[in-house]
Amino acid sequence: MIRTKRPWIVGLLLAAVAPALVLAAIPACPARADTASKALEKYQQDADKAIDKALAYLAAEQRQNGCWSGNASDLRPKNGTAVASLCVMSFLAKGHTPGVGPYGETINRGIDFVLSTQKDNGLLTTGNDANGPMYCHCTSTLMLSEVSGMVDPARQKKIDAALSKAVKVILSAQQMPKGGNDAGGWRYQIDSRDSDISCTGWAVMALRSVRNNGASVPKEVIDRAVAYILRCNNRGDGGFAYQPGGSSGWGRTGTAVLCMELLGHHRERAALLGGEWILADMQRHRRYGQGEYFAYAMYYCSQATFQLGDDYWEKFGERMYELFLPAQQGDGSWPSGGGNEGESVYYPTAMAVLALSVPYRQLPIYQR
Repeated sequence: MIRTKRPWIVGLLLAAVAPALVLAAIPACPARADTASKALEKYQQDADKAIDKALAYLAAEQRQNGCWSGNASDLRPKNGTAVASLCVMSFLAKGHTPGVGPYGETINRGIDFVLSTQKDNGLLTTGNDANGPMYCHCTSTLMLSEVSGMVDPARQKKIDAALSKAVKVILSAQQMPKGGNDAGGWRYQIDSRDSDISCTGWAVMALRSVRNNGASVPKEVIDRAVAYILRCNNRGDGGFAYQPGGSSGWGRTGTAVLCMELLGHHRERAALLGGEWILADMQRHRRYGQGEYFAYAMYYCSQATFQLGDDYWEKFGERMYELFLPAQQGDGSWPSGGGNEGESVYYPTAMAVLALSVPYRQLPIYQR
C-alpha cells in the first residue's frame, strides 16, 4: 500500500487549545522482529476468502451518497460516520486503496460522505448518533488520518482541512474540567465531565494515527490519557474496567492494552497482565456472539494481542479465526454479536474484517 506522510500544521491550532503545553512526538513503539504468524498461516486461505466475500457484500450495500444504512432513504443513519469509517478501513485493511481497483470508488464515496458531515465546530457526525457524537467523531478522525496520503490532491486538501478541525475537537474534549478519576479520558460528548475506556480508545487511536502522519501531539495529552487508562486497571485480576472502580471486561481490557502499546508503553507489566487476562477470558467464549459487545471486543483484542506479539497473538488469533470463520453468513456478512450491538450487520461485518486482517498489516495503524 502506497502512502505519503502528510505533516499537517497542527501546532498552530494546538497552541490555541493549550498554549502552555510543549509539543512533543509520541514515542514510537519499539521495533519487534517480524515473524511468520502460525495462526494466520493455518487459516489464511479461509480468512482471505471470508474477507473478500465480506468486502464484496459491503461494496454492494453502500448507498449512493457513500454511507451504509439499512434503509436506502435514510441518509442520516445512526452512527453513520462511524460505520462508514469502519467500512472504509475494512477495504484498506485488505490492501485496497482510494480511487484504484475494484473498490477505489467505494472507498472514495465513503471518505466523501464522512467529510460532508463535518460541522462548523469540527465534529464529524450526522447528528443522529445513538452512542454519542464523540464515538463517531474519533472513529472518523482515525479513518481520515489513515487514508491521508493515499488520495488524489483535491480530496487530500479537504482531508487536511477536516483533520485540523477534528484533532482540535479531540484535544478540547480531553481538557474539559473533570474529577480526579475521570481526568485525561474522553466520553460521549465534547463537554462531558466524565470519561470511559471505550471512547478513550477511539480518541487514542486517532491521535496515534495523526502522529504517525507527522503531526505533533502535546506530551501532556498522552501522559494524561495513559494515567486515565491505568486508573481503569483492576490490579486484583489484571483486567481493565469501563471506568475506574468497575469490573474487568474483555473489550475494555483489549482497548486498554492496545492504547498502552500505541502510546509507547510497550509490553509494560500492566499491558502483559492485560494480555494474560484476555487469553484466560477467551476460554469462556465458545461460540460467535458470546460475550458483551462481541464484535467490538474481538476488534480490540485482536489488535492488542498482535501488538504484544509472541504467544499472546498466536493463541488469541487461532481462537478468533475459529469463532469468526464458521459464523459468516451466506451473503458475506456477519450477524450482530453479543445481542447489544444494534440490528445493522454493517458494523459487525466491518469489525470482523478489521479483526481478521490485523496480521496483514495493510492498515497503517496495524503496524507494530
